[in-house]
Amino acid sequence: MYNNPYMNAYNPQMTKEKLDESITRLQQMRDQLNQNMQPTMPTNLTQNFSLSPAPQTGMKYANSLDEVSKEMVYFDTPFFSKDMSVMWLKNAKGEIKSYELNEIIQKDDKDLKIEYLTAQLQEMNKGMKQMTERLKEMEENASNATFNEPVEEPVEGEEPTTTSTVRTSKKK
Repeated sequence: MYNNPYMNAYNPQMTKEKLDESITRLQQMRDQLNQNMQPTMPTNLTQNFSLSPAPQTGMKYANSLDEVSKEMVYFDTPFFSKDMSVMWLKNAKGEIKSYELNEIIQKDDKDLKIEYLTAQLQEMNKGMKQMTERLKEMEENASNATFNEPVEEPVEGEEPTTTSTVRTSKKK
């Protein structure tokens, strides 16, 4: 009896209120869904994967030639020792070239003058050393020579002169 739809007389006011309530509940549900859905909305995400090796730029450090030979490279790559005194250049074929590196120090006027004076000192010391060696050699030659023997050395540009002594006496 209570469930009989024909029992109640048709009440348009009641149905209108029910419909309005249902509409407001549906709108609330829609707003809640929109609020919950916005943070989880998927964004356009593009992922690019490259299977080829990425180009390596810059230099690498190595302790020995063996480490350089073990390393795989795809283009000319320089390898430096830790103290920067040796550089190995390896190409994609695996060929390795070795280079020795020296630091070039910029010199100002004072450094250049010091270097010049040092070179002059070294030249003077070398000359002094040669002079002392020559003096020692001359002293040895002088000590070995005998003074009793006449030394006959030709004198260039001079002819030997002979002197004769003539004695004359005057008688009175």
